[in-house]
Amino acid sequence: MLRINNVSLPLDYEPDRLKKYAAKALRVNEKDIRSAELYKRSVDARKKNNVHFEASIDVRLYGNEEKIIKKNPKAVYAEEYSYELPKSRIQDKPPIIAGSGPCGLFAGLILAQAGHCPVIIERGRDVDSRTKDISSFWSTGDLDTVSNVQFGEGGAGTFSDGKLNTGTKDVRIRKVLNEFVAHGAPEDILYLARPHIGTDKLRTTVKNIRKTIISLGGQFLFETQLTGLISENGRLKGIKVKNKNSTAVMNTDTVILAVGHSARDTFKMLVDSGIAFQQKSFSMGVRIEHLQEQINKQQYGEFYDHPALSAADYKLAVHLKNGRGVYTFCMCPGGSVVAAASENGRLVTNGMSEYARDKTNANSAVLVGITPDDFHSTDVLAGVELQRKLEAGAFVLGGENYHAPVQRVADFLSKRRSTETGSVIPSYKPGVELTDLHLCLPSFITESLEEGLPMLDNRLKGFADGDAVLTAVESRSSSPVRILRNEKMQSVSMEGLYPCGEGAGYAGGIMSAAVDGIKAAEMILIRSLTI
Repeated sequence: MLRINNVSLPLDYEPDRLKKYAAKALRVNEKDIRSAELYKRSVDARKKNNVHFEASIDVRLYGNEEKIIKKNPKAVYAEEYSYELPKSRIQDKPPIIAGSGPCGLFAGLILAQAGHCPVIIERGRDVDSRTKDISSFWSTGDLDTVSNVQFGEGGAGTFSDGKLNTGTKDVRIRKVLNEFVAHGAPEDILYLARPHIGTDKLRTTVKNIRKTIISLGGQFLFETQLTGLISENGRLKGIKVKNKNSTAVMNTDTVILAVGHSARDTFKMLVDSGIAFQQKSFSMGVRIEHLQEQINKQQYGEFYDHPALSAADYKLAVHLKNGRGVYTFCMCPGGSVVAAASENGRLVTNGMSEYARDKTNANSAVLVGITPDDFHSTDVLAGVELQRKLEAGAFVLGGENYHAPVQRVADFLSKRRSTETGSVIPSYKPGVELTDLHLCLPSFITESLEEGLPMLDNRLKGFADGDAVLTAVESRSSSPVRILRNEKMQSVSMEGLYPCGEGAGYAGGIMSAAVDGIKAAEMILIRSLTI
């Protein structure tokens, strides 16, 4: 198979005519091409008067492929991707996975496909129940600390657009994408440069993965929280769990910790159990909202309303004089800012889009880099406490009812309290409180945002528009800790314990977390041959 890179396609190209474009790129007759399909497609909007798609196309020929490659520098050989499970031996005690986010789900899927019948425990509820609980919170402000945007089947990413773009180059990325499609995700995630499933479609996909794991002998225990570890001579022997009002012991010598970045009580339990942690840099800031049409016009120029183009996104970053970085993260085109709290008395925001990305506003996090020097403590959980402090401040400033504090960019830069909104209406529910965000954010964040917003505006005109809305606080972009592990992905403190994914400090999004879960499962399969 050949892969042709850097093929320009018009916005109105017909997908069933890919052979035509491939033949032109290869300078061969269209009849010489047996098949042609997209491998990757992105939007090239560098010239606003010539917005088009840039593609890589996988081609199979009837003729001599080697001869074609020698003639065309755009063409390279490409192997068809296939995933092979490591050899393994079934153990008497099934592996247990704590957490059913992307890391836990994909670890469970691999183990189930290998015949190891994993048991997945999840402190939250199944995705259907969770959706109802979250909807109720957004409507009433009545938070359920068991079932929310952070906790429950699918993890935090289920209610954050299902963005699959990643900087990870691991070949297992293809395995993740293929499994998502096999379980109901849109097929375009296989070739889009910035793929996303959408919160609405991801719920069904997550549920289908669970059904597959169960069909292969796996088990799911919802509302079941990991509360303790049992070990002997540095080796895991079992875990303690809490299910509603009861407790139990589960015997196992293998546990994948895929608890996510918000399992703060679990972090404390692990620290108290002697599991080695270290402080880690992370980021905090605010959500910013613009009119999506404004972003489309800036990114696509005169093509801003072309039907072939989805809602435009962006990814921006600047380096400040004070040495900090300010950057956008988790950009949600045509989406909403959502309430993402998981603890009483603390307010957290996130962003979400559905597959259509057709809401009025665009939003993204605007984050400021934070290092352990900002913690002013050697406690390994000092970053968690800094998060909590900001979340508590935002809760109070919003009115102590989970209404979020918001401010127009013009007012923020002028350091005055907002008293009205402009063209951008905040999308956050259950409600907002117009205020001055300087009252709940530390000076090292506000000063960085004051310097960074105009600089980001130089990268994307209108980004610091006066009517853009800032919502506080975005505090859960990544984990503030790392659970130390060795080259076999086991905790340096306990054999058989596999810290993985975002919560353990080894991933930064759905794809990297899923890949980390797959790698942990592979290590468990390999280890099974020696124990």
